[in-house]
Amino acid sequence: MLPDETPLHSTDALDGQPVVRVERDGVHYVILGTAHVSRASVQAVEALLEQEPFDAVAVELCASRAHGIRDPEAFKQMDLFQVIRQGKAGMVAASLVLGSFQKRLAAQYGIEPGAEMKAAMDGAEARGIPVWLVDREVGTTLKRAWRSVGFFQRFGLLAGMLGSVFEREDIAEEDIEKLKQSDLLESAFSDFAKGSAPLYRALIAERDEFMAARLREDGRRMDPDAPSRKVLVVIGAGHLKGMSAQLAEQSGDPRALADELAVTPPPSRWPKYAAVGLVLAIFALIGYAFYRNPSLGKDALLNWVLLTGGLSALGAIIAGAHPLSIAAAFIAGPIKPFRPGIPSGAISAMAEAWVRKPRVGDFERLRDDITHWTGWWRNRVARTLLNFFLVCIGTIAGEYIAGIHILKSVL
Repeated sequence: MLPDETPLHSTDALDGQPVVRVERDGVHYVILGTAHVSRASVQAVEALLEQEPFDAVAVELCASRAHGIRDPEAFKQMDLFQVIRQGKAGMVAASLVLGSFQKRLAAQYGIEPGAEMKAAMDGAEARGIPVWLVDREVGTTLKRAWRSVGFFQRFGLLAGMLGSVFEREDIAEEDIEKLKQSDLLESAFSDFAKGSAPLYRALIAERDEFMAARLREDGRRMDPDAPSRKVLVVIGAGHLKGMSAQLAEQSGDPRALADELAVTPPPSRWPKYAAVGLVLAIFALIGYAFYRNPSLGKDALLNWVLLTGGLSALGAIIAGAHPLSIAAAFIAGPIKPFRPGIPSGAISAMAEAWVRKPRVGDFERLRDDITHWTGWWRNRVARTLLNFFLVCIGTIAGEYIAGIHILKSVL
């Protein structure tokens, strides 16, 4: 950092909401740390906009989350068939789980999470000043978080996500207090974020760096000849300390840093290699069985078809799928090794979405339905996603069980 870039850093509070002021590269940042479930945060945003003149307002939102806050009904335009076809079923399901968590908070606490962000955007537009969306895309954050943890931790995450959906009790008071000082994504996966350094980095620390870089980048675009360059930054209290420190001390090109943190890392190759190796070993065993005895080979091949196809179909049955979707699952399971990159669950789910096209009412009730376990079977959108996951799980289970059974029969 050059001498004339040395930041000024001070801390105060507004109605109990922490405020940090950072001077960086000639831009004065007023950073308000908010509680995502507090009316006081909304009031603090409105008070700052009334008390001080700002040239821009930055919020802890990405484009998709900002669109969701501005138009909460936008998800009703979702093309479920295309979502599955493009491999986005997992991201949609994760977003629905997060939405379910938010809905429980709203019902219990009487205020929608993100209300202070909406107040900041509305206030900026009313004053004719630009809004900066400085957070990383939520889909990228979730993917980086998912790929940062190991195989078994992923099952724990899935279990935690399902548990948060089916939990019917009110969120404990101590958890509400923690939420006031933490991040919404961290709170939704709190048990795992605390125990996993890679997960914490993806959900919190990386976003601190990303938001600081985006603020520096947007700050550089401001008119250097303006009499004042002042930006109101509205972020969750859980990011206040880390992001403020990053903004004050971060070095290097902000655009390059933001671009680096916005890249989705490629998936680990070893699970793919392990899966391919398992299938090749199984087919080698089937070939060896035919070599030893054609009848033994036929039995081994039949075991493969019945176990992979049968357990795939069982997943569709548990999901309450249409008979055509169940048949698609049965066919897709055994031939999965011959169509890499296309999960058996995707084929069955696309059949389900085609046969039982979601109605307008299914999208309208989606957020309400998924807060109760029976809603996942009652709502056509949720049931299609459930079908996707259960068929995929059934196929994987079938491959391992078939492999063990064939190995025993051949040896």
